[in-house]
Amino acid sequence: MDIVSESKTWLNTPYHSGAKIKGVGVDCGQLLIAIYEDAGLLIEGDCEPGYYPADFHLHQSEEKYLGWVEKYCDLITGDPQQGDIALFKFGKCVSHGGICIGNNKIIHSYIGMGVIISNMNEALLCNKSGTSRLYGIYRVRQVT
Repeated sequence: MDIVSESKTWLNTPYHSGAKIKGVGVDCGQLLIAIYEDAGLLIEGDCEPGYYPADFHLHQSEEKYLGWVEKYCDLITGDPQQGDIALFKFGKCVSHGGICIGNNKIIHSYIGMGVIISNMNEALLCNKSGTSRLYGIYRVRQVT
């Protein structure tokens, strides 16, 4: 299954913390899990992060989100390819992610906006000084 095509089927799904139901509600982490499960790159049910409050990144510096991603992905140093994951640091830790779809754009689920396409350098993903919050680009390992 094509990751970018599957990602686009989630567009306009409302944001809902902890949810993973296409057309009904999803957060950024659950969106990644759902798409990679559908593509066969994650075994369904293998990646279950458990409960997490929507504002976890404001109150702790433990890298839980990053830990989930690093369990299945490797940091890359080159240009992102379609299907890679862009991670962003909001608050005290990595707490947001999206799927790279080409031309410096990602599909992600954002609070108050739902699943949208954004440029990785737009204001939404930058801090107050205009600096990108991009933490790194990760590539999913193949299921063995």
